[in-house]
Amino acid sequence: MALDPSFVGRSYPPGSVYEVGREKIREFAEAIGDPNPVYVDPDAAKALGHPDVIAPPTFPFAISYKAAGLVIQDPELGLDYSRVVHGDQRFTYTRPVRAGDRLTVSSTIETIKSLAGNEVIEIRGEIHDESGEHVVTAMTKLVARKAEADDAEGAVSADGTADGTGDAGADGRDGSETSGDER
Repeated sequence: MALDPSFVGRSYPPGSVYEVGREKIREFAEAIGDPNPVYVDPDAAKALGHPDVIAPPTFPFAISYKAAGLVIQDPELGLDYSRVVHGDQRFTYTRPVRAGDRLTVSSTIETIKSLAGNEVIEIRGEIHDESGEHVVTAMTKLVARKAEADDAEGAVSADGTADGTGDAGADGRDGSETSGDER
């Protein structure tokens, strides 16, 4: 089902406040394999003029993607999340994210396009601190892959059966007919 382009411009309010802690920054830096000392050492960050450690440039993804969930879960939009893959991510900074920041994200649908039968939706996340100062804009592009005609063929439902009934039959098979010679 095609996404409705009239949703372009629809905004979603900020969710809960995200408190940026040193430990969260350290864990993120370790997870992405970035040993930059400004992410873990307050003295190294202060030597560069920051009040505390700063987050790696891609850190806001953890905050903005959660906020994009409001868009993804909007029942009126009709996005089939089971077909969604992450397409792209961009950040435009006013200042670095710092330990001690209390951030909120407001999301807006920027574009909805069809491309080769796929639906592409771009979501802008405006991230502000608790004083209302803009920190970073996160642009997230999601691709809802088109349904393939043969998706149902050979598919197994969550209950492990081909038809979703949960009935595998007394012999443990799915109930389809076979001749006695098949094993």
